[in-house]
Amino acid sequence: MKINSAKLDTVAVRRSQYPNEGKPEFLLVGRSNVGKSSFINAMLNQKSLARTSSRPGKTQTLNFYLVNESFYLVDVPGYGYASVNHEKQKKMGLMIEEYLEKRKEMKRVFMLIDFRIKPTENDIMMYKFLKYYHIPVTIVITKADKVSTSKKERNLKIIKDTLNIAVGDNYILFSSVNKTGREEILDILNNFIIDTI
Repeated sequence: MKINSAKLDTVAVRRSQYPNEGKPEFLLVGRSNVGKSSFINAMLNQKSLARTSSRPGKTQTLNFYLVNESFYLVDVPGYGYASVNHEKQKKMGLMIEEYLEKRKEMKRVFMLIDFRIKPTENDIMMYKFLKYYHIPVTIVITKADKVSTSKKERNLKIIKDTLNIAVGDNYILFSSVNKTGREEILDILNNFIIDTI
């Protein structure tokens, strides 16, 4: 797949604000500061379409990025940030849950995990939550360029064992710096889009 166009098309906090054209959607979830914005920019060949921030919890909406006028990447608030108050965390959790429960256009979730650290309790909870709804997941293991060759197998085993990745789900090592894994992810997107035509 070649990326010809990409834009932030819709910002939503409730179901009535979602796009209604019926295009396929792919959800991005991950811990705050795991690199979702860098992932979006790398995947879409953009430098600053998704704004990166050093302040955790900045994204507090569902952001729908329209790609090639044919599908959406949907970015949701990162989890695991302590600086966002409990009430806001609860609202954002309900917003994400409503999307996951009722959005028939959603075809797959890309769950981002930092290659450098063991998955957190929040990561485990999110993965179990997705499996509770029988949602197919690709684990995107970010920041692959920051892990030395000698530590890659060990770190990968820790991630796989900690999450207990379900049959049918897969994982991809990814780097927004050198674009490792980008073509594999584009192939996954392309296969889903072809199936919906």
